[in-house]
Amino acid sequence: MADMEMEEDHPRLILHNFLTEDECKELEFIHKSCSTIGYRPNVFSTTLSHLIATNSAHLIIPFLPIRDRLKEKVEETFGCEYELVTEFTGLISWSRGASIGWHSDDNRPYLKQRDFTAVCYLNSYGKDFEGGLFHFQDGEPKTIAPMVGDAVIYTSDGRNTHSVDEVTSGERLTLTLWFSRDSSHDEDAKLILLLEENVLHKSNNVPWSLLPLPASDNMYWFSPHQASNQDIGFDIRLGRLHALGFDVYYSREMNFGSDLSELLMEPMQLARRDQLLDHKFVNVLHSLQVAQFYFWKGCKSQAFTNEVQSGKAVRLSRSQSEKITQVNSIFLKDTKLVETVFQSADRCYFNLATFSAAITEWEDYSCKLHKEILLSLPQWRAHQAIYSVKFDV
Repeated sequence: MADMEMEEDHPRLILHNFLTEDECKELEFIHKSCSTIGYRPNVFSTTLSHLIATNSAHLIIPFLPIRDRLKEKVEETFGCEYELVTEFTGLISWSRGASIGWHSDDNRPYLKQRDFTAVCYLNSYGKDFEGGLFHFQDGEPKTIAPMVGDAVIYTSDGRNTHSVDEVTSGERLTLTLWFSRDSSHDEDAKLILLLEENVLHKSNNVPWSLLPLPASDNMYWFSPHQASNQDIGFDIRLGRLHALGFDVYYSREMNFGSDLSELLMEPMQLARRDQLLDHKFVNVLHSLQVAQFYFWKGCKSQAFTNEVQSGKAVRLSRSQSEKITQVNSIFLKDTKLVETVFQSADRCYFNLATFSAAITEWEDYSCKLHKEILLSLPQWRAHQAIYSVKFDV
């Protein structure tokens, strides 16, 4: 890991290979299987509170050691040991058309609590996306080309005014954290309360607690320039599945002239080309998590550890294909836009048998993380209590 020296007038630090490739890939999986529409046009985001609210609290576990390492590095770099709390943690991706002009991260009255920023790049400029270069207005380095695993740490005030060029293709993905000296903005205190409300009372029913519960549909609707008109654009869950080569099939009879906003909460199946996969998923978010898990794990190894028989699928009938087309006409209105926003994974290896195994692997992975969060929560709560007493929060 190579560190670049900080300038006194523009305190900042560049860390190369701060995150491993495996850490970056796991966070990419979480984001692409859980994200919603972000705070700016052509931006998608995944927050820790959102993961809890959608029954995916166990996916917080991969963040925790990274957050700790970043916080320690910020405190060490800026000489503020034991002074900081984490104010916000989020996965943020920028698709084609996203950009931001010159600004500091504390440039609004409601952001004045932000003292330090840490941005970790989860993929690479020139390989995974084009455009999206990061620029500081003053000081050195002036320009940063994001590379997977690198991190940029800087003060959130006007000494580090910065901008990001427009992304011209692909999806630029970062893990972004802000830190504050103001303990009233401690993200952990809020997360603990949410976890206690949403995780502990479900802990006796582990299988159900692992199944995601989607947020409201409008949080997933993408349209150019964040237009509210749902006559254009697409649901990003179906959009990401489309980019992976899947369509969504509902077996029940539907009146396509009525409001079908609740449809994506219902059980469904996935289709790929002319085949309907046998497995029934609880909802579209469940199918997306499994599909993204497969392309995270299976695309790398082209096989899972489980020994499986050939996966089950049937050839789509004409009526089933017509239903899929009708669903797409409602939730996937602009497939060209989907293909512009999300990179296709069709080039990746796909095998029906290993996809069937991925469902079991996803359940094992989720169960392992679920157990870890149940074990971590008491320690997290105890640490928070000690912190609160020490600093008289």
